[in-house]
Amino acid sequence: MIFSMTGFSAAAIELESGSLALELRSVNHRYLDLQLRIPDELRSLEAVLREKISACITRGKLECRISFTARGSCGVAAKINAQLLMQLAQWNTEIRGVFPTARDLGVADILRWNGILESNSLPPGNLHDLTINLLSQALHEFNATRAREGEKLKQFLLQRVEQIETLRIDISPRIPAAVKAYETKLRTRLLDALGNHDDERIHQEISLFAAKIDVDEELSRLHAHLSETGRIIAKGGAVGKRLDFMMQELHREANTLGSKSADAEVSRAAMEMKILIEQMREQIQNIE
Repeated sequence: MIFSMTGFSAAAIELESGSLALELRSVNHRYLDLQLRIPDELRSLEAVLREKISACITRGKLECRISFTARGSCGVAAKINAQLLMQLAQWNTEIRGVFPTARDLGVADILRWNGILESNSLPPGNLHDLTINLLSQALHEFNATRAREGEKLKQFLLQRVEQIETLRIDISPRIPAAVKAYETKLRTRLLDALGNHDDERIHQEISLFAAKIDVDEELSRLHAHLSETGRIIAKGGAVGKRLDFMMQELHREANTLGSKSADAEVSRAAMEMKILIEQMREQIQNIE
């Protein structure tokens, strides 16, 4: 199975004290760039969350956003963290002792202090367990979304591989025909210029021309690269980097094929190959 690096999923759970929501969204990236947006109450879970996500995702710029919205009508009031409040008072006194002109902490300053307000609406342990379960649900849907998109990309790539192989097969018999046409043209020119056929010179010129436009090696390598590309796609998994490398190899052979061409149809086919390869390369940037 091939996975797209672009995906989105969301999961939420309603509690008596509020709503716990989790979102996963990702775009393509060279490696795994994981960004967590989580409330302070869940900061101790960061290592666990990273490990769980990294076990399922190998590439992509992924953002995991978790939020907890308290329910205003639940009747549970927040209380002051007494220990932190005493610590703030001590710090305030110490600072004023060194800087007498420093402004005292106001009520608004204290209430905005991180961790000063506590709520017993939901035990931290329960919140942690619920978050891990919510992440599992979101990852399941996230991977299902990426797999559906990956299947579309797979079919797109296989169609292009088949089209390039068809072009390659069509090109093969045109090379001997190009050499034969050149031989006829050369004989005609020599007859017009010299009045006779110089078979030895014709043979030399034809040999040089045939060597110049010989693309058997390029066609063979194209076939090998296309077969390997199909094998990689069929194998599935994290194949984006391998496929990107294969596109470089395919483009090199198609480019050489076009530069050696002495036939308009071969030139056209080489150009069509490069267009198809570029289409594949663009889509491969979205594959994990």
